[in-house]
Amino acid sequence: MAPRRARTAFVADAMLGSLARKLRALGFDTSYYRSGGDAQLVDLAASEGRVILTSDRGLATLARVKGTPAMLLTGDSDGARLSEVSAAAGPLGISLARGDPLCSLCGGELDRVAKAEVSGQVPPAVQRSHRLFYRCSACGKVYWRGSHWKKLRSLAGRLGQKQLAPYTG
Repeated sequence: MAPRRARTAFVADAMLGSLARKLRALGFDTSYYRSGGDAQLVDLAASEGRVILTSDRGLATLARVKGTPAMLLTGDSDGARLSEVSAAAGPLGISLARGDPLCSLCGGELDRVAKAEVSGQVPPAVQRSHRLFYRCSACGKVYWRGSHWKKLRSLAGRLGQKQLAPYTG
């Protein structure tokens, strides 16, 4: 068996929470830095080997001065920002390696669970119409492949990838 590439790790600044959630669902290890100073964010990214995602020019400049990779995203939608991530990765020497989808809220691993285990935790119509369910091992949130999944598959194309990484849980 070939060794798996480590997934690309990002840290999104406070202005990019929605993008952070989508990147997690697409299989990228993405931290969301809600508060604190720019210098602390740069130090965190450097210590954890993360690429900074920001729409703050000053933060992007500080990161580059300190030798920490940063992507300045100026798009006005998550789709546009994902396209910017894809375009910036090559020139920065960053490979966009995904893993299995992660919990969009906390980044925890998703485990497949039996349909009976989600009774009362999802709407009855969802339980009747879906057969595959996943639960976050960290926060307990339940997921299924509904209409949001199809939208994420479409967004994945912005990263130059045609579909989500298969979940093998």
